[in-house]
Amino acid sequence: MKGNCLCGAVSFELSGVLPLIYQCHCSLCRQVSGSSSNSALIIKESQFKWCTGEHQIKSFSTHSGFKSEFCSQCGSPVPNMSSSGESYWVPAGLLTEAVDTKVAAHVYVGSHANWDVGFVNDGVPQFETMPSEQDWLALSGK
Repeated sequence: MKGNCLCGAVSFELSGVLPLIYQCHCSLCRQVSGSSSNSALIIKESQFKWCTGEHQIKSFSTHSGFKSEFCSQCGSPVPNMSSSGESYWVPAGLLTEAVDTKVAAHVYVGSHANWDVGFVNDGVPQFETMPSEQDWLALSGK
């Protein structure tokens, strides 16, 4: 599975079975995405490979530790490594091929924008904050 930013300067490839997608409704993800939520997946470091443009990536961190990385040419958010170094956060909208996975959870629904109500009755599990590892495993059937 391949992906890239809007201008194509930054590209990457994912291998193996894709994990489930989540949509985060927190205020930080809304600001980074410019939308009601941020759709993303978390993939193991061993399943991720940069193809081009890694030198084009700029980073911004808040005082709380929230990190956003983006293409310096077009501003698209791009994958970034977790603080543990074991996984990458990957914006689902950057994937260039059809995705054989689904939205498995809405997270940080307690801080969703008051106008963001489209997800409320979609039948997808909702979490006030980030689900525990046990909850994630249950969602993925493991």
